[in-house]
Amino acid sequence: MIQNATNIRNIAIIGHGGEGKTSLAEAILFNGKTIDRLGKTADKNTVMDFDSEELARGISISLAAAYANFEGVKINVLDVPGFYDFEGEFEQAMRAVAGAVLVLDAAGQVSVGAEKGIDYCLKHKIPLMVFVNGVDKENSDYTKTVEALREKYGKKIATLHLPIIRNGKMQGYVSVISGKAYEFKQGGRTEIAVPEDLKDDLQIIKESLMEAAAETSEEFLNKFLEDAWLSNDEIIVGVKKGLFNGDTIPVLGGSATQNLGVINLMHEIVALLPSPVERKPVLAENLSGEPIEISCDAEKPFSAQVFKTVVDPFVGKLNMVRVFTGSLKSGMTVYNSVTGEKERINSVYVLKGKKQEVVDELVAGDIGAVNKLSNTNTGDTLCDESFKIKYSDIPLPKPVLSMAISAAKTGEEDKVFQGLNRLSEEDLTFVVEKDKETGEMVIRGQGETQLDVLCKKLKAKFGCEAILRNPKVAFRETITGVAEAEGKHKKQSGGAGQYGVVNIKFEPGAEDGQFEFVNAIVGGAVSKPFAIAAEKGLKEAMQKGVLAGYPMVNLKCTLFDGKEHPVDSKEVAFISAAKLAYDDGVRRAKPTILEPVYSYKISVPDSYTGDILGDMNKRRGRILGMEMQENLQVISAEAPLSEMLKYATDLRSITQGRGKFSAEFLGYEEVPFSAQEAIIAAAKKAE
Repeated sequence: MIQNATNIRNIAIIGHGGEGKTSLAEAILFNGKTIDRLGKTADKNTVMDFDSEELARGISISLAAAYANFEGVKINVLDVPGFYDFEGEFEQAMRAVAGAVLVLDAAGQVSVGAEKGIDYCLKHKIPLMVFVNGVDKENSDYTKTVEALREKYGKKIATLHLPIIRNGKMQGYVSVISGKAYEFKQGGRTEIAVPEDLKDDLQIIKESLMEAAAETSEEFLNKFLEDAWLSNDEIIVGVKKGLFNGDTIPVLGGSATQNLGVINLMHEIVALLPSPVERKPVLAENLSGEPIEISCDAEKPFSAQVFKTVVDPFVGKLNMVRVFTGSLKSGMTVYNSVTGEKERINSVYVLKGKKQEVVDELVAGDIGAVNKLSNTNTGDTLCDESFKIKYSDIPLPKPVLSMAISAAKTGEEDKVFQGLNRLSEEDLTFVVEKDKETGEMVIRGQGETQLDVLCKKLKAKFGCEAILRNPKVAFRETITGVAEAEGKHKKQSGGAGQYGVVNIKFEPGAEDGQFEFVNAIVGGAVSKPFAIAAEKGLKEAMQKGVLAGYPMVNLKCTLFDGKEHPVDSKEVAFISAAKLAYDDGVRRAKPTILEPVYSYKISVPDSYTGDILGDMNKRRGRILGMEMQENLQVISAEAPLSEMLKYATDLRSITQGRGKFSAEFLGYEEVPFSAQEAIIAAAKKAE
């Protein structure tokens, strides 16, 4: 058992989907003897991909954790999904680790997911290595891939290994720091003589690595300027400093599926990536709400943060935790500083994919899991009662796609929404709520794939099916003209009759959407109780407009005349009369349809600006302005919601996944006449 945080490395394996992250995690576990057989994603038998939907789709959906022991160091590995819809899993993983390994296919270019992963790590100063994967595949090009990285990230790219290329493929490498050459072999390497044709290149690359290391400290820089040389140990220290500050990104190569070069990567993870003790402090708050920084410290009382929750209908809830201070042991009672509740720790585990292994304790810096905590969820802080702190919230992406959701079978509504409530415990990036305007139950998330996966999980875990469809748009109706109408309700059926007549003027009201009723009766033609009844009838009638049945807004109604009968007039008669007047008058007062309009902030690389502007024009959007922020063009626009329902999907398609947007409700605007006909037709079809 690891008892010292200096002997722990917490790493996230990140990158674009399908480039070999899970395969690399599998090879690391195999080399660390955590598993005795090397699984393959194609055979659906890897440790990290075990969910039925992951196996069916061939992609990672949830982050998974496991560990490997290597050279006296415990390497905690978090395999992070690369697909855009599961960005929340990425954020959760990055809270738990002190470094990352980005997997990049040796295809001669930097994929979108790799680019986003590198940019994230640089922005947040998370130490990062790049493993160029698939160097054994046909048409792979390690050298061209490294050149593509260097073209984008310049001097930050530090080539630790000079590739030995034979027959167009990387067969081994020369360690730039040690000067030793190795040939790949299954599960390891064999030392060979440095090829003659690489000796000059080796000298040039080593000098550039020395120069990069020298720039990390004044002491090294002075020595390099005086001697034009740094020792291997000094280069390693310099590279570590550069890694820590986000100035250096070491690059290595190999093949995860063939387990070539993975041992070398593990050597570098142990040698270069920071331990939890060396990680930058994490932000927290004390009891007074004041910001504080917490460093990994075994001597302080216990504190940890839940970075991921897994829910199983049979096993229960499992909370993955990263311990920052003290240690976590079974039998402890801990305090949840988010809920204010106390929780008893039953068992403490380390994870191996879907399997849990019971351990006595988790020390500061380690990653593990606890179960059966009834009031603890993702993001919560667990701590000793003598050390009440709260770690900062994990930043999660806001929902960008909405779909209406309902049970496939009548009578299973409660089952569906209870299941979704359970699933929301393990995925905080979607919400289910009732749309106040349309009355529909709506699920809001990151994309179509995520929402489809959630529906599949409902069936697999809770035995119920849900149907997704495009949500209704909360259109409204109003009038733009003025009209007067008479409503007359007369009914005689043997006994007492019903009689009521109202004359009402209809005109546009205040633009705040409110209904305004004016009783302008002079001389008592309609008594006050019946005027109140007429107002009630109008309010009921306004629930449906005359064009497509959407609620009527911004309406002013003036009751200026009418008639009543001393015996037959009743409240119900004036309610009905007002409704008749409404139907006639509103139809003649130039009714129109209003639609919700949102303001949008769309962030894209500048090369996509023209495509975005053209696309917004097709959506009846208005461009308000553009501004460069952090190398991205931020486009401000306004557009009707009805044209933007699938924008999350379309924006990814237009920008190859590089674009993002946020939206905020702006108000209601009149729908162009050409578009109103389609809305009216759709409403009649739905009746």
